[in-house]
Amino acid sequence: MAANSSNSTSGKSAGKQSAPSAEQVVATFQRMRQEQRSMASKAAEFEMEINEHSLVIDTLKEVDPSRKCFRLVGGVLVERTVKEVLPALENNKEQISKIVETLNTQMQSKGRELTEYRERYNIRLVGEDEKQGKADASQAKDSEGGGPKGGAGVLVS
Repeated sequence: MAANSSNSTSGKSAGKQSAPSAEQVVATFQRMRQEQRSMASKAAEFEMEINEHSLVIDTLKEVDPSRKCFRLVGGVLVERTVKEVLPALENNKEQISKIVETLNTQMQSKGRELTEYRERYNIRLVGEDEKQGKADASQAKDSEGGGPKGGAGVLVS
């Protein structure tokens, strides 16, 4: 028991003094990249829903407002009129648009966080050295035109 307590106290003090191991840095970096990818896929999914809502709204605007309309609500098909469904669809579209804006903001902040983390621990991606050499060679040409036009702060795997 005495050995366990001494290990836990030395582990705490060592954690404060030393940097995380290379495996921990890579694992954290991979987790952060995966979070960013999942946000991007969710945003793309919501964009598709916005497009579907737009198509339905445009179609329903041309229809008689008193006409019967069926809507799927929570897995149940409900009969309504176009006059009742159209405002709900427009509201849903606005809400989804707000969610997409929020996700885009979160993705940008996650990208900045990834870049800072990458610079802090000097993380290099596989194949990046070749790209970096080409970028350095072309940077002299681009500097006259206002700098390189690459995706600064964006991770590409």
